[in-house]
Amino acid sequence: MFIILQTLSVIVVSLVGFLFWFAPDKFKYAYLKIWVGFVVFLLQVICGVKYKIHGQKNLNLTQAGLILSRHESAWETFAFQIIFPRLAFVLKKELLNIPFFGWGLRMTSPIAIDRGAGRKALKQVLDKGANKLANGSWVVIFPEGTRMPARKLGKINSGGAMLAKKTAAKTYLVAHNAGSCWPSNSWIIKPGKVDVFISEPIDVANMDVAEINKLTEQWFIQHLS
Repeated sequence: MFIILQTLSVIVVSLVGFLFWFAPDKFKYAYLKIWVGFVVFLLQVICGVKYKIHGQKNLNLTQAGLILSRHESAWETFAFQIIFPRLAFVLKKELLNIPFFGWGLRMTSPIAIDRGAGRKALKQVLDKGANKLANGSWVVIFPEGTRMPARKLGKINSGGAMLAKKTAAKTYLVAHNAGSCWPSNSWIIKPGKVDVFISEPIDVANMDVAEINKLTEQWFIQHLS
């Protein structure tokens, strides 16, 4: 039932969204956020997937921040848009070509990169990420680069830490266990509670990239469950 309603709703939202294609980004994001809230609601009432936030008081809402987060599921791509202020995900550009879903995704003005482009892709993350932060949009980067199974840690890449150093943005580490309810690449969604752990803002001024990555890894390990 969830998959059917999600699919039907994304088709409707994407088609209606064409009417707002040339509207300001803030308007398009607000429009899409209504649908995101609907999907999170469906997950709760149909699939029994609830969530609890630990550390939301740590967020400084007066300044756009950088989020370095675990990526275990499709869940966080929806729920983060409810939990955090207006944000932009760093994602692979191929996702934008998925019919309906990708069209809607474009309305969030993400930072879409070609992951096979090497240093060029990294430069895109640094330049576009800095621009987003400067214009008041929060940025989400998944340092492990791809969705990981619950309780399994991937290699921490340096792009997020480098963006933190370049911009001196307040940086938040976010761990969660969404993969235990909605595993990567799975149609099976299990009822349960997703715990989201948000760190205090990290001042990266006196840290190098390796130190930021080490701190990120420790936060992820600490909250693997």
